[in-house]
Amino acid sequence: MEQTTYFEDYLIGSSRLTSGRTITETDFVVHAGHTGDFFPHHMDAEFMKTTPFGQRIAHGTLVFSVGVGLTASVINPVAFSYGYDRLRFIKPVFIGDTIRTRTTIAAKEDDPKRPNAGRVIERVEVLNQRDEVVLAADHIYIVERRPG
Repeated sequence: MEQTTYFEDYLIGSSRLTSGRTITETDFVVHAGHTGDFFPHHMDAEFMKTTPFGQRIAHGTLVFSVGVGLTASVINPVAFSYGYDRLRFIKPVFIGDTIRTRTTIAAKEDDPKRPNAGRVIERVEVLNQRDEVVLAADHIYIVERRPG
């Protein structure tokens, strides 16, 4: 879906919550293949039984990718992603966990390089099925100001 939202239209504190997605063993294997990260923390069930986690943990980058992907439901033609700050892997995600993402508009500021646009900072929180935050980051958008 496409929806035009100008810089002035973003409201601090507004939020949305995505639907959920269950993380599977296939996700682990495919992500390891894509990234080359075959660390035993993700791939060796027997090794992980000897750790405090007791089982394999999802790659942080897998949780980030899926969590951000869940938010990709609206295309704003006057905004683009400038990047992410303050990315933190707060709690482990395991095979069988279901995650969803809450986004909240945290701040707005002028863009020093672009007088016709501003920066919108969106707090991204990935939650597990117990509503525990497992990942947090700030997503920065460059958003055009309303013409005229």
